[in-house]
Amino acid sequence: MGLAVRDEELAACVSCGLCLPHCPTFRVTGEEAESPRGRIAAMRLVHEGRAPASGEFASMVGHCVMCRGCEPACPSGVRFGRLIEAARQAAVAALPPWRRLALRAAYWPLSSRPALLAGATLLAGAQRARLVPRRLGLPRLPLRRPVLAEGGPTTGQPAAWLFVGCVMDAWMRPTHQASLRVMAATGEAVGVWRRGYSCCGALHVHAGLRAQGRRLASQVVRSAPRQGAVVVDSAGCGALMKSYGELLGSEEAARFASRVVDACEWLAPRLGQLPARRSSPGPVAVQDPCHLRHVQGVHHQVRQVLGAFCQVVELDDEGLCCGAGGSYWLSQPAQAARIRQAKLDAIGRSGASVVASANPGCALYLRAAGVDARHPLELADAALDLGGAA
Repeated sequence: MGLAVRDEELAACVSCGLCLPHCPTFRVTGEEAESPRGRIAAMRLVHEGRAPASGEFASMVGHCVMCRGCEPACPSGVRFGRLIEAARQAAVAALPPWRRLALRAAYWPLSSRPALLAGATLLAGAQRARLVPRRLGLPRLPLRRPVLAEGGPTTGQPAAWLFVGCVMDAWMRPTHQASLRVMAATGEAVGVWRRGYSCCGALHVHAGLRAQGRRLASQVVRSAPRQGAVVVDSAGCGALMKSYGELLGSEEAARFASRVVDACEWLAPRLGQLPARRSSPGPVAVQDPCHLRHVQGVHHQVRQVLGAFCQVVELDDEGLCCGAGGSYWLSQPAQAARIRQAKLDAIGRSGASVVASANPGCALYLRAAGVDARHPLELADAALDLGGAA
């Protein structure tokens, strides 16, 4: 049984190698098997039935951080993200039944908000009791979560709804608070959307659990507010939600996807509606989350927003991945750490003491290494003095 892709999608890769400098796993290993074209060559073998979807193949596709930095560099327009998701789906299907069950169980808490919140609180408590191994690389997690309040005008339907998601709701609610304050400061009515769903499904799709990801995505679409923009302050979530039309194959999903915008994408054209701001605390380096830069393509809006509040400093690594990769830093800790070190070196060369990152996984992973990483809207919140931390 081949991969769930068309033959011509695999044939589009001509093995030119222009993707190699943009692949973080190839950069740190120099091995062909750790490159996009190496992985595609292996996919062809599996798709044609000349190799199994287990063993070495599963390891090759599992080592991919799924940053999709190869896509903008590819002159043939290879949709590597679609190929690697199909490859992981095949690798999961080839697992023994008990391992497939264990993988689904590992991702189950994301399907239940009460379970996720309770688990996050227990994990934070275990951290403080020094029961969590430091080798996991977790930053300090919150024991308490602030209440999220809607803002802006009190009459009429909200013009925008903040999607709270799962991991961000459990671990990074202060980022949501800052986003809501800044959005409301534009004078537009802002709502908080947290009912009817548990997770957007991005981590499941990336892990090869496509069926589970589709079910979660369907919940999101069915429970969505009927009108208004859907604002997402997590780059990875926003990237998948913008592709719901393709993932679910329905007009309803496509209409929903057309309403999804990144938080910086929503704010950039409304900067003139914000009140006066304080002066910048110092230079801020921009770390582009891969799914914001390579998939959504709205990294310019991040700079537009930050430029209104801060002195923006560019890193000299051409937007290479930080190594977080959703749950990659948990499943491939050694490889992720090598990729992150290159990012830390670039941050050190920049001279900036603060790093702006518009994705929770990136921010958490950089914070675990001692970096002061904040969401761009957190920096805007501080500059506007709306009640957030400076």
